[in-house]
Amino acid sequence: MALNQLSDEQIRTWSREQKDTWWLEQVFRGDMPQLTLRSALTGFLLGGVLAATALYIGAKTGIGIGVGLTSVILAFALFRLLHGAGLASDFTILENNCTQSIATAAGYVVAPLYSSLGAYMLVTGHVIPWWQMMVWMVVISIIGVLLAFPMKRRFINDEQLPFPEGRASGVVLDSLYSGAHGAGMFKARLLAVTAGITATWQALVSDGWMKLVQFKLLAMDRWAGLKEPFTLHERLDTYYYQFAAQAGGWIPKILGTDLRVLGLRLTLDAAMLGVGGLMGIAVATSCLLGAFVNFAVLAPQMIQAGDIAPRIGANGNVVPLSRAEIVNQWSMWWGITMMVVGSLVSLAAKPELFTAALKSVGGRRPARESGSDVLAHIEVPLWVSWVGVPLFSVIGAWITHAFFGVPWLLAMVSLPLIFLLTVICTHSMALTSWTPTGSMAKITQFTMGAIDRSNPASNLLPAGMTSEIASNAANLLSDIKPGYMLGGKPRHQVVGHVIGIVAGVLACVPLYFLLFLPPDAHGVRSAATLVSEQFSMPAVIQWKGVAEIIAKGLKGLPASALIAMAMAAAAALAIELARVATRGRFPLSSVSIGLGVVLPPESTLAMWIGAFGFWLMGLRHRTPGTRGHAVWVDGCEAICAGLISGAALMGIGNAIINVLV
Repeated sequence: MALNQLSDEQIRTWSREQKDTWWLEQVFRGDMPQLTLRSALTGFLLGGVLAATALYIGAKTGIGIGVGLTSVILAFALFRLLHGAGLASDFTILENNCTQSIATAAGYVVAPLYSSLGAYMLVTGHVIPWWQMMVWMVVISIIGVLLAFPMKRRFINDEQLPFPEGRASGVVLDSLYSGAHGAGMFKARLLAVTAGITATWQALVSDGWMKLVQFKLLAMDRWAGLKEPFTLHERLDTYYYQFAAQAGGWIPKILGTDLRVLGLRLTLDAAMLGVGGLMGIAVATSCLLGAFVNFAVLAPQMIQAGDIAPRIGANGNVVPLSRAEIVNQWSMWWGITMMVVGSLVSLAAKPELFTAALKSVGGRRPARESGSDVLAHIEVPLWVSWVGVPLFSVIGAWITHAFFGVPWLLAMVSLPLIFLLTVICTHSMALTSWTPTGSMAKITQFTMGAIDRSNPASNLLPAGMTSEIASNAANLLSDIKPGYMLGGKPRHQVVGHVIGIVAGVLACVPLYFLLFLPPDAHGVRSAATLVSEQFSMPAVIQWKGVAEIIAKGLKGLPASALIAMAMAAAAALAIELARVATRGRFPLSSVSIGLGVVLPPESTLAMWIGAFGFWLMGLRHRTPGTRGHAVWVDGCEAICAGLISGAALMGIGNAIINVLV
């Protein structure tokens, strides 16, 4: 059915009291279950699983993936099936909306693990205790939630800002529960079938799963004499290299460097296909361009010139060249320059985000505003923010000082800047669904680094606070938007968001230690295991690189790296200005090009193949109502979610098996 909404003239001329009264009478569904035990439990469990997939993808790509619509489809299908079997009553639309609030919060709270906190451990060599990680992430996230309460009254109730991503969730929920049940179940089947096929493939290429099946279950090591489990190869070019090794075939090289050393491999990574489908052809092409320029053009030349070379490790052994060594020694400098300059220029090109955000928060109340609060019985009381923000800010500054050595005064000084940038970031989410947390975090990182250059934690942790606080404030308001559209209680969604924060932290911090910080034979954990060929941690590399530039300056870098950085800055400036001039139609993104430099090139190729495939199928099936359009256009997100979840969950399981078995 059509969702009730005010006209542009009503939004412009009515007071907030009038708008709140209209909403209470026309939209609010006060008697419909929302935050129930089953919606909270479903959101908690779904949030934990989806947060694990977000951590897996973030460790591989540095990209945070949204899980809101995925959780909506899964919860809808689950309770529709239980209802059909007579085991439970159907989910209400507001219960589902509350579930997606919990799951979304769980998915986003894990970002510091593959960005600021990971970079801190890599720079300092200090592994943060698990309980300190949990406490810091929960406290900082709650600050973002507390900051969102006052902004909700202005951005959603009064100005009725669009929050496009949140509105999309509201429209999907309305269509699922207003007659389009078949479409919802069709997307759920797409997701389930894709995830099942992907999980099967991922098991066949995983040594842990095959070891479990072939050795533990079938005992093939005893009766068949297998020494190693038989697996298929995810890197498809492995078959050619095996043939070449036996037959003396040609080994492809660029300027004398083996393609395998450069990381130029052909990999059927299903999760990356799904990520590419979600990011779109323009972003995926920019990533592929960055990878090609770096690994196929620049890196071979730098290896030949000796600016990238094998080095002696801390233990005295020679560290051979690899993709990771190429990035750490030389490539990350120009890649990070592209990302930082590009993100700051694109942000500076939108001054209205700064002015409108500050005007919205600090603007005067409309003339006809009486001051009465007709929604006081269902809104979160503003005193919670007035008391909670200062209290949790002091707690957050103290634990940042106590846990990470950030000077107490510096942690407190950073808070006003963090709050200001959070308001700007949230306003950007309200207008565009784009949260420039990366740009905002870099502003904090450079500002705090200018004050204290000697301590990497002084710029990494306040910047991580900016990213986490802004992300939680913006995402809570984006989650509240569909609840406002559908008539839900704001208090319930806020409580749900906090439940999601706890779910994400409880699910992912232990998993983080298991996957990325496993103990050695002596039970000692090392930050050196964070970055590997399987998990390249590109966001960690970026944050680490900026911290090192702040701490050390540019001295010690080869001249070629400095020249590449200058050219990258100029290129990023030109690209972003072209995007501004063409109003976003220019096909390249400097941030995405820089991301392609620090990502494994085999991943960027897989992402591009996924993006190209969905783009091509979208061109072939443009007509709404056709089967092809339903599968490849309307079902794009469901298929991508199946690819990502199937591969990620089996990949996580494989890593756990290898650790435990």
